Amino acid sequence: MLRIGVPVVGVRDVARAEAFWTAALGLVATEEWRSETWRTLDHADGSGRALGLMRSESPAERRPRLHLDLYTDSAEEQEAEVRRLVGLGAREADWDRYPPDPDFVVLTDPDGNVFCVVDLSRAPSGGGAPAA
Repeated sequence: MLRIGVPVVGVRDVARAEAFWTAALGLVATEEWRSETWRTLDHADGSGRALGLMRSESPAERRPRLHLDLYTDSAEEQEAEVRRLVGLGAREADWDRYPPDPDFVVLTDPDGNVFCVVDLSRAPSGGGAPAA
């Protein structure tokens, strides 16, 4: 049966991306899948793969068709996580497509890849979970 494995992020500097994403999400780099051009990051609790990092010479897209959403449970947690991620090297994206009163903040990782920090308490479903 076919299934989704892990999202893979193209980066110019694999070591820098490893440092950012392991600190950002509490992941651990595996030795099993490691090279100059590739890293696999696992969940620290041993529950499996979380993210792949692949060296790429292509520049990051300003408006990518695919990106990561990182969830928080409150506006306060979202604000704290955005500050923490910026301290780790993320940057607030110049994003002109915010809706009125957005429940997300658009950031870029150190390589310029777009990702969002979403406050699930304000999710459209109203139940603290992404809308189906």
